[in-house]
Formats: sequence, structure tokens, C-alpha cells
Amino acid sequence: MDLHYEVYGNGKPVVLIHSGGADMRDWSSVVPLLSEDFHVIAFDGRGAGRSPSPIEPANYVQDLLSLLDHLNIPQAAVVGHSMGGQIATEFAIQYPERVSELILIAPGLSGFPYSEEMQAYMLRVSAAAPDIEKMIELCIEPPSYEITRNHAERGLMIQMLRHHFEHTFTWATFDSVWPEPPAMERLEDIFAKTLFIIGDHEMSDNRQVGEQFRRVPGARFVTISEADHMLTLTHPNELSRHIIQFVKD
Repeated sequence: MDLHYEVYGNGKPVVLIHSGGADMRDWSSVVPLLSEDFHVIAFDGRGAGRSPSPIEPANYVQDLLSLLDHLNIPQAAVVGHSMGGQIATEFAIQYPERVSELILIAPGLSGFPYSEEMQAYMLRVSAAAPDIEKMIELCIEPPSYEITRNHAERGLMIQMLRHHFEHTFTWATFDSVWPEPPAMERLEDIFAKTLFIIGDHEMSDNRQVGEQFRRVPGARFVTISEADHMLTLTHPNELSRHIIQFVKD
């Protein structure tokens, strides 16, 4: 296993998958709370934090499978934030027997037709390279980062983004491998007990992704007030309480 990971606590396994542009510090305030009840695994995805940069198209779903196999964990509650939620969703579809509960926090969704506004936003950030400070400024400009921009955890968010952008300049490839057909077409195939969590200060696209997840049989939905896309940093207590209750239920 070449990915960097850390484990905490005892009990039922809970694996945490961080957002894009971040690393396992995304969960720095959540891990101490969850590890009081569970065996928590947090890791840096490929190209993030202390994990190696991709030298070939990254397969994030297979990376997660390899991590669970390496730790001899046959089944876990899988928690994913943003892009981590996209990975978690794909994993739950591909390997349903490995997922006891699926908890998605403002997830991405493969196959979703993201708006021209969202695509233009991503292009503006990329076009600012190699000016990392400008890339960060543009990245956190939307209203979906408004709460965190004015929060004590603003510094951590910026540290993770800076680290991410610096390291992407060394990647051999930005390509990635995702299962086909995309998850958008297979949400009815998710059989794990599913919880969808989102802040009330979110981009329209992310809210619309949430509407797609209503096709997941029996899925539950929670909206956290006064929270934006980085609610893992700003609302760890409320977020952890929902996760703990859901996994224990």
C-alpha cells in the first residue's frame, strides 16, 4: 500500500475520503469525535497530502479497495466529502458487499451535467496557473465558501489548497479512471444505507446533485444550517453527530 493513511480508535470501521483540493486534514476535527465510537481510517488520496503523485491515470475506486484489503477490512461505513463523495458512491456501486453505510457530504457525481457556470469557474481557476495565490483566491471566491472564508478554519482550507496546487505541478498525468456507466445512471443500484448531508450555503449544482440522490432507495437527507461546502472544517460537531447516529442506528 503506497497511500499514506492513519487509523484511530476501535469498533466498527469507518473510512473517510477527503474532498478534491484537500487531504486528510479535511477530517482533522472530525476524526477525534468519530474515533470515540469507531475504528476510523483517514487517508491521503493519490496525489494528495503525503501520498505519491499519480504516474498513470488514477483509479481512486481501486485505491480505496486496495486500502481496505491492505487493512483486512471486509466491510466499512464509507464517508466521502465532495470528490471523496463521488469516489464513495462509485465504490458502493462497484463493491456493495464492502459498504455497510454510505455517508455523502456535498458529493460530486460522475455523469452529472454540470452547469456552464460551474465549468467556467473551474476553467478560471486552472487558467490562473502557475500563480498559486491567484488560484486560491479564485477557488474560494464563490458563495459556497463564504462561511469558511470568514471562519477560524480559513487558514487550514488555504493551506490544503496551496499544498494541492503546488503538488499538481509535479503530476505526470491529470487523467483518471472511473467505472462505466457513470454513477448518475446507476444510483438505484446503491443498496447500502445512505445518508446525504449538505450545507445550506451551497452551489446550485451541488444542490441539484442532491436531488439526483433521492433516487437511492431509502436515502436520508440532512441540511446543516449556516454551513457551506467545507462543513467538515466549520461544523465538525454537528456533522459527526449525524454520522454517529446514522452508523449506530
